[in-house]
Amino acid sequence: MADIPRVRFKGFNEVWERQKLSKVATMHARIGWQNLRTSEFLDSGEYMLITGTDFDDGRVNYDTCHYVEKERYEQDKHIQIKNGNILITKDGALGKVAYVQGLSMPATLNAGVFNVVIKDEKKVDGKYLFQYLKAPFLMDYVNQKATGGTIKHLNQNILVDFPVMLPFVDEQVMLGRYFDALDYLITLHQHKYDETKELKKYMLQKMFPKNGKKIPEIRFAGFTDDWEQYKVTELGEIYIGLVTTMTAHYTNRGALLIRNSDIRDCYFEFGENPIYLDEKFAEQNSSRKHKVGDVITVHTGDIGTSAVITEKEADSIGFATIVTRPNIKKITSEYLCVYLNTDTHKKFAMGISTGDGRNNYNLKDYYNCVVPVPTLEEQNKISDFIQRLNSLITLHQNKCDALKEVKKFMLQNMFPQKG
Repeated sequence: MADIPRVRFKGFNEVWERQKLSKVATMHARIGWQNLRTSEFLDSGEYMLITGTDFDDGRVNYDTCHYVEKERYEQDKHIQIKNGNILITKDGALGKVAYVQGLSMPATLNAGVFNVVIKDEKKVDGKYLFQYLKAPFLMDYVNQKATGGTIKHLNQNILVDFPVMLPFVDEQVMLGRYFDALDYLITLHQHKYDETKELKKYMLQKMFPKNGKKIPEIRFAGFTDDWEQYKVTELGEIYIGLVTTMTAHYTNRGALLIRNSDIRDCYFEFGENPIYLDEKFAEQNSSRKHKVGDVITVHTGDIGTSAVITEKEADSIGFATIVTRPNIKKITSEYLCVYLNTDTHKKFAMGISTGDGRNNYNLKDYYNCVVPVPTLEEQNKISDFIQRLNSLITLHQNKCDALKEVKKFMLQNMFPQKG
């Protein structure tokens, strides 16, 4: 059976072949009677033991691997692992795939993992087959074979019949490199996203005074004054959003409705279909309309999470949200928002929240929130710094999401599809 993809690299026009995986590769796993006891796992040694839990985004994390004695390694040559082998989990989180590279010592497999070895490397490129197995094609096929429920064990008799689409090896090499590069960029931005979030978390822990202290552990140069402690009620006007049923007033224009689920860490996210309230109802409740600079805090759900009203959300109305209109002579909206999003405030909110299975941050409890307050100039420095980190976090998340969409599109179009 032959076919061609919709999108391919210039210079390639040959038809693709469909081959069973068993025709192009061998598959072996640890046989039942060879299974290891946990008491045989070693923390160090000369023979590495790879298990499915050591897979990390298509690679093997050798730092998490255990070790075994020499006789266990030599027990089965078919599961002695070498660079270029492809591993597939057959139990637990089945269908996870890893490409072996950078292995510098003898290694074997624990139970629950297949060792896939290409029969003829002149006809099948390892990186291509790895990418093909890592794509959704394999699990789509496995799920089609499931009868009466979800398959919890990937049997070899299912895997051997899995159809693999193969162009000539030169095109395989190009495809393998292309998707490998996409994976690298996705991982790069994911790591930068994770690292920046960790940096933000660390700085938020250090840039505010600990209990009983008057200065933080880390602060910007030039600031030496002690910080003040204020109850949030001393820092501005506070009220709760409307709590009446408003569904009859929902429309596609008018006053934007902000719900607790729309509030993120220093920003709002309304999705593709934001909800509006009709103009008549909004005018009847004009005293509840938000002004630029209002800080909106989650009352139920991810309690304590806060964002600041900008021009885009001006004149909106909140549903059961906590609204703080800061006294700008004492505190900036951005600084208050940053503090309310700290773990310190959220732990306070969780500690006094009420609710049966659903957290509720009541207004009377919020009134007891104490905010550490430096000078306005230092507040601006802190909020500007955190906002820059937020922008970097958003940038890397957006790039990661965009690259995943590119990969999804290319997987759908750079390989022949059924029909």
